[in-house]
Amino acid sequence: MKKLRLLWLLPLLFLVYFFGVLLYGTFTDYQPQSVLPAEIAAHAAGKTVKDSVVSLMIWNLGYAGLGAEADFFYQGGGFFTSRGRMVRPPKALVEQYFAGTTAAVNLYQADFYLFQEVDYASKRSYYLNQFAAMQQKVPGFFAAYFPNYRAKRVPLPLLEPWNAYGAVNSGLATYAKFEPTESKRLQLPGKFGWPKRLFMLDRCLGFTRYKTRFGKDLVVINIHNEAFDKGGIKRQQEEFLRDLALQEYQKGNFVIAGGDWNTCPPFLPHDVFMKGKAPKGEEGQNMNPALFPADWHWIYDPTVPTNRNNDQPYQAKKTFVTLIDYFLVSPNVKVRKVKGISQEFRFSDHQAVWMEVELVP
Repeated sequence: MKKLRLLWLLPLLFLVYFFGVLLYGTFTDYQPQSVLPAEIAAHAAGKTVKDSVVSLMIWNLGYAGLGAEADFFYQGGGFFTSRGRMVRPPKALVEQYFAGTTAAVNLYQADFYLFQEVDYASKRSYYLNQFAAMQQKVPGFFAAYFPNYRAKRVPLPLLEPWNAYGAVNSGLATYAKFEPTESKRLQLPGKFGWPKRLFMLDRCLGFTRYKTRFGKDLVVINIHNEAFDKGGIKRQQEEFLRDLALQEYQKGNFVIAGGDWNTCPPFLPHDVFMKGKAPKGEEGQNMNPALFPADWHWIYDPTVPTNRNNDQPYQAKKTFVTLIDYFLVSPNVKVRKVKGISQEFRFSDHQAVWMEVELVP
């Protein structure tokens, strides 16, 4: 009889736990306003972009938790269980990965750094304030944070509460040699249905505006679009960016957008680096070539992949890789150089891209 009661009690306890998780997530769900000021940690001395030539670097840092050794539980379908994959890396690996990213910043100097998945205070990265630590590597730069993932507790994997992802405070970070006249967080459209949205990022753009010596503004947009949908949310977000960018260009301003688009550039095959090796169900999507007028340009280095599958630790020539991190520039921005920075995915599941451009009034 006791065994029978226990058999009834276990599913009851699970239901209480499950609905408790959903209620807690619903009442603590981060719901930012459509426009918010950037969270600014430092200011730059330079008030105007005086040179016509500027450089930029983009990189999804993977919160210093998705380097070569990582096999991320969620990409492996771990909503309910981790299936033996990594929920959080060991602290030593987080420190190793973050040291690698900061070393690369020192090596590949730029006027603007646009980073994604930068943790401010998250259990998954042992509460290392990566935004502040990175700021120390670029002294004298303007530093702005745009949160896009704030959760008091992410309960995944759902059936492993002792192994839960935990508290997350993460977002985009923009560092610039110049002080912007405007810096703001713009909420991107599109949301998953309840309850899935409780555990997902609140995607946004990091928007900054700078004076130039030409009397026009330089608008720099930090990008991190949706990853875990079949295209509908992505398309809404891409159209939102298009309308914003075209509006700025029509004013005569220079526009540069860059970051993790979570979709391939127009016409570049998803499996360009590994023909026919795309994982089943992950054939990828391309940016709509008609999204922008033909005189706007998508800029990337076609010889270096920028993203790898992380359901298993990285193995060169075996792990599937593709290219989803790149730039978009308006017609009055001339590209001089672009370089993908290959590091064999040692420090993140993404690789950085560096670009030098000339502003042509």
